[in-house]
Amino acid sequence: MRLMAPNDFVFLGLETREHPMHVGGLELFTPPEGAGEDFARNLYNELISAPEVSSTFRRRPGTPLNTLRNLTWREDAEIDLEYHVRLSALPRPGRIRELLETVSLWHSSLLDRHRPLWEMHVVEGLSDGRLAVYTKIHHALVDGVTALRLLQKSLTDDASETSLPAPFAPRQPRTARGSRGFNPLGLAKTGLSLTGDVAGSVPAAYRIGRQIMRERDIPLPLRAPKSMFNVPIGGARRFAAQSWSLDRLRRVAKAAGSTLNDVVLCMCGGALREYLLTQNALPEKPLIAFVPVSLHSLTGEAEAGNAVTVVMASLGTDEDDPLARMKAIRRSMGQAKEMMAGLSPLQSIALGATLAGPFALTSAAGLSSFTPPTFNVIISNVPGPKKPLYWNGAKLDGIYPASIVMDGLALNITLASNVDSLDFGVIGCRQSVPHLQHLLRHLEDSLASLEKAAGL
Repeated sequence: MRLMAPNDFVFLGLETREHPMHVGGLELFTPPEGAGEDFARNLYNELISAPEVSSTFRRRPGTPLNTLRNLTWREDAEIDLEYHVRLSALPRPGRIRELLETVSLWHSSLLDRHRPLWEMHVVEGLSDGRLAVYTKIHHALVDGVTALRLLQKSLTDDASETSLPAPFAPRQPRTARGSRGFNPLGLAKTGLSLTGDVAGSVPAAYRIGRQIMRERDIPLPLRAPKSMFNVPIGGARRFAAQSWSLDRLRRVAKAAGSTLNDVVLCMCGGALREYLLTQNALPEKPLIAFVPVSLHSLTGEAEAGNAVTVVMASLGTDEDDPLARMKAIRRSMGQAKEMMAGLSPLQSIALGATLAGPFALTSAAGLSSFTPPTFNVIISNVPGPKKPLYWNGAKLDGIYPASIVMDGLALNITLASNVDSLDFGVIGCRQSVPHLQHLLRHLEDSLASLEKAAGL
């Protein structure tokens, strides 16, 4: 039994039937040439025959209930892989539509706290001959970046390699810091670093406060406009997914003098504007996005469970002109970057917690209907593989993240890069966000409008 990190306890504590707190993902694979009808079943049999399971995938809460015993993790010695890994077939006609409907149902259900907190579904029966894999794992175990890295490490860039470890198999021991046992000098350095973080927080807070006073349009908690996304939600989910060429977004970024992430936010802002107009629900003020920022590269802990902070940015949804919207987003993200400049990872996490705190409190207390929104939507961009990857010869075609929604946050847009594409996964409350799949068309229309405005 081991103690649980405070942020992991929070993810477990916030979970209810209406608010599952797992992150997931849908992967699509093209089987190798000559693969038989049993290709998916053979992969499934290999998975359930895995000789070892890593400690992360053996972990479950000390008790299934939200009590103080949930401050500890237990690691099960025996894992029932036939429960955690499942083989499924799509109903006819086996289109992507049927696949997304099935994933929507799977993503709506809670993980069993009597068992380690993960599931993996191997799916056959797609009409185009491809294979799908849907996985979900509790956010108390990993964040989205870590989950994607676990997937990548179970794949290879060698299409001929057919003896790959399962995603839940142990990895080779790392020689990085933290893997060599007790180190008095390292402990002293950690203490000095923490002392420096605390001491540096005072001037950092003063600098940020002056910036807020100087630039009064900086998005702050409880100042976002009320929208149809900021309502209590039910437990059912709807999932939609689609890919866009990275080259298209890069050309827009170059023509507009913006970053790729600015283009993603502008593309989402335009799509949300059109969607809300069709629902007669567009606020006069611009929507505010909650944008997670990974700290793994700063902490040096590539295998860390949760290492993330957040910034808040305007989506310019009050602007009909795409270039005016881009300008508003560029200014807002510039303000956020200035606010984060010079902060240590610990200080960045503290700032993110300060920004997210009002939302966590109002959502957990069921007060989202009575308080101004902290933000309107989450938009997260997760870095993925930069070269083609394979699973026993099957080529990875797409990675579509499926994240979390909560009371006061009925919509979440998460995307992952995959070689030369951006793969969008859109998750929403089935009741509060009607016709969620229409957002995919609005995303395409928004990108096309950006291209036209930029002269492309």
